[in-house]
Amino acid sequence: MFLFFKPPAPSTQSVAPEKLDETYAFLRWQVFLGIFIGYAGYYLVRKNFSLVMPDLIAQGYSKSDLGFALSGVSIAYGVSKFAMGVVSDRSNARVFLSLGLLLSGLTMVFMGISPWATSSIPIMFVLLLLNGWFQGMGWPPSGRVMVHWFSQKERGRKMSIWNIAHNVGGGLVGPMATWAVLLFSTWQSKFYFLGFVAMAIAFIAYVLIRDTPASCGLPKIEDHKKDYVELNKKEFPETLKTRDVFLKYILGNKLLWYIAIANIFIYLVRYGVLDWAPTYLKEVKGYSLEESGWAYFMYEYAGIPGTLLCGWLSDTLFKGRRSPATIMYMLFVLLAVVIYWKNPPGHFWIDQFALVAIGFFIYGPVMLIGVFALDLVPKNVAGTAAGFTGLFGYLGGSVFANIALGFILERWQWNGGFMVLVTACVLAILLMLPTWRQEILLTKRLKS
Repeated sequence: MFLFFKPPAPSTQSVAPEKLDETYAFLRWQVFLGIFIGYAGYYLVRKNFSLVMPDLIAQGYSKSDLGFALSGVSIAYGVSKFAMGVVSDRSNARVFLSLGLLLSGLTMVFMGISPWATSSIPIMFVLLLLNGWFQGMGWPPSGRVMVHWFSQKERGRKMSIWNIAHNVGGGLVGPMATWAVLLFSTWQSKFYFLGFVAMAIAFIAYVLIRDTPASCGLPKIEDHKKDYVELNKKEFPETLKTRDVFLKYILGNKLLWYIAIANIFIYLVRYGVLDWAPTYLKEVKGYSLEESGWAYFMYEYAGIPGTLLCGWLSDTLFKGRRSPATIMYMLFVLLAVVIYWKNPPGHFWIDQFALVAIGFFIYGPVMLIGVFALDLVPKNVAGTAAGFTGLFGYLGGSVFANIALGFILERWQWNGGFMVLVTACVLAILLMLPTWRQEILLTKRLKS
């Protein structure tokens, strides 16, 4: 199996010098498009269960039951993103990303066509657990591609553009689920229709993605761009033992711990709002399926300009530091969550404004945590660092948003749930504050 994932050997044929710039430019955008489309495809089959939850509630399942089932994705994804991060650092990104998306799509197709798959909470939990494991094969190979094909000085802006694949894929879930029901007249189509689309996207991603420049007969990106900011050889050696990776660059990295713990609360807000939005809007605000689907769409797509602006602010206004932009954005998220909570039913456009505002601001911090992790480690352990922060975000924040919020909503209703979200915003801000000064010191040290 691991031989199947083994990275391709460096090409024995180098690109001719006169064609080097043209070939590099073309392949860089080809692989970027591949990981963008591929990762957007992952979101089609990660969050569609949320739009099925109102249908399952109508069949007699409780919110706490469905919250537990939904947690299967987050539990497995958190562990898988970390484990697959370690594997992907030593694997072929082209095969790795495409295979994970194919298997995730197949799982959703099975959940849609088999009545047995949704016949009980334990069965749904296991299938969603399996889907979450396959989902963990998306981010790490994308990060591997990013650090090998794009240099340090341009990576922040490129990552902010790539990160909106979350929103493109996640935003399409609502409209596509609506279209699926219109086409097939069954709620199960929200599973299998999106699953088939994801499988087609897996093929497209495989066609577009290439593992490293060396596998295409090209020099390293640092040599090509003459950008050696990251490659401080004394600090970032080329060959790292697994023990050294964990002790020095992961477990011994104080800043990585700060942002990983903050990521718990950022993800709690992100998924606490997103996963429960269709149910909340239907039960409290009186939305129809179509209106909930489009609200879901607007939430996700509002994150696109928000993420791009956040990347620009971090790279330019804050001179490459990630903490100030993260804190600023989380303050706006806090305000928008309160408005979304306190707005009484019947004020449709205020609900829409609040959801758009949350979506606009929450994805910036989500993106910057990932960029921050890549900044803090050597590029040949980028997947491991990203997996580490993802482990906290999903096992802590997302699982809590699924299981604990489900129980809280059953006992303390929606007011209790929103009190948790407000607290999470505050804690995320407080945890990012110590990194502000440390990041300034780290930036000075790396530049010296």
